[in-house]
Amino acid sequence: MRVIGIYAKRTNPDAITVAGQLCRYLIGRGVAVLVETRLAEDLRGRDAAENLPAADAASLPGQVDAIVVLGGDGTLISVARDVGALAVPILGVNLGSLGFLTEITLEELYPQLERVLAGDFTVSERIMLQAQIVRDRLPLAQYHVLNDVVINKGALARIIDMEVWVNDDYLTTFKADGLIVSSPTGSTAYNLAAGGPIVYPGLHCLLITPICPHTLTNRPIIVSDNAVIQIRMAFDSERVFCTADGQVGMALQGRDVVEIRKAEMCTHLIKSASKNYFEVLRAKLRWGER
Repeated sequence: MRVIGIYAKRTNPDAITVAGQLCRYLIGRGVAVLVETRLAEDLRGRDAAENLPAADAASLPGQVDAIVVLGGDGTLISVARDVGALAVPILGVNLGSLGFLTEITLEELYPQLERVLAGDFTVSERIMLQAQIVRDRLPLAQYHVLNDVVINKGALARIIDMEVWVNDDYLTTFKADGLIVSSPTGSTAYNLAAGGPIVYPGLHCLLITPICPHTLTNRPIIVSDNAVIQIRMAFDSERVFCTADGQVGMALQGRDVVEIRKAEMCTHLIKSASKNYFEVLRAKLRWGER
């Protein structure tokens, strides 16, 4: 590892402080550091952080051997979209309140980083989704997603109708507040809150979960990750939105089609050397506690 990229949740003062400390540590080890541009601005005036090389969020991944993300799952998810098809390993350090993806604690950061610098680490390969919005048979927008694609009604909208097709086979028309299509990684996000199953992240599948369905027998369904899911809007004037990972998206119109499939790229998360996925679940969901 010759160059390490650093992102941080800029609204978290602790993340900025840790970023400065991490830069000094890496520079002291003779490792080059490349900092996300806005983070570099936050670090100006701090010891050993005045003249750090910086790059914008989109171009940084192409210039580094590994990335450290300081913050929470939301920060890591945004970085995963920037990494794209480059397959740069990401070390997520949890400075938030939950953190299924940023499973490394602050106390584990430097011991884990020593292993990364020595090349002694393993990665968890997470499939991503590609979502395309089609209007009048023309592609309108496209997103790459780590967790989920969510179609949701506005606060004052009525229940919406969504025709769902899987590989050109009609599934059903969901009458619901919305619909979630998630990757296994996203199964512990909105999908879990909506009553969907927890899926081991190494499995290759997609999850379709209705949000508050009008028909109580509508239940989450798991399909192959080779499937192409088409969601056809069947409404006229409702306020409906499509969001990708809860961070980007757009308003939908009646007869729009949201087409979702597995993306050609994956996210590579550096695994903790001290805990496995089930330990993370037990800790985050407080299983076994009374």
